[in-house]
Amino acid sequence: MPEKRGPWTILKKKVVYKDPYLEVRKDKIINPSGTTGTFSVINAKHGVSVLPIDDRGFVYLVNEFKYALGDYSISAASGGIEGKERPLRTAKRELMEELGIKAKKWKHLGCVHPFTTFIFSESHLFIAQDLSFFKPQNDDGEIIEPVKIKFDKAVDMVMKNKITHTPTIALILKAKELLKL
Repeated sequence: MPEKRGPWTILKKKVVYKDPYLEVRKDKIINPSGTTGTFSVINAKHGVSVLPIDDRGFVYLVNEFKYALGDYSISAASGGIEGKERPLRTAKRELMEELGIKAKKWKHLGCVHPFTTFIFSESHLFIAQDLSFFKPQNDDGEIIEPVKIKFDKAVDMVMKNKITHTPTIALILKAKELLKL
């Protein structure tokens, strides 16, 4: 039975690849102009990004080698939501794992969809404040270098393309507006 998706009609869905992190689907469709064809969709695991900010205006980011990029990337502490885990719970877990930070004050800044054409992957954005510091508990395979910088420098790094991780960019710019830092 055909399924409507906005002005598109899906005639058939076929999963061509699936693992714990993503699913690749190839749909047979009728596009808005009436032409029949295919459209591929990637459903990636939803996740979180957390920007911890201390009372002196420092933010704590991570510098980590990203396999797909083939290079290091500076970003907010980020990770995937496990099962039915709530986004705030994931944010707390990821912040402790990657940076060894716990926070008493949390603010959810909404979600971003980093690449909307054919990838569906929602990323929840959080600011963490009133921080306490512990030893990080990195996952296997994670080699994370903590980056402690003034908030203004993080904004400058976004503007100079030294931070390119989309959820981190959105998080830093939203935090700048919200907190008037």
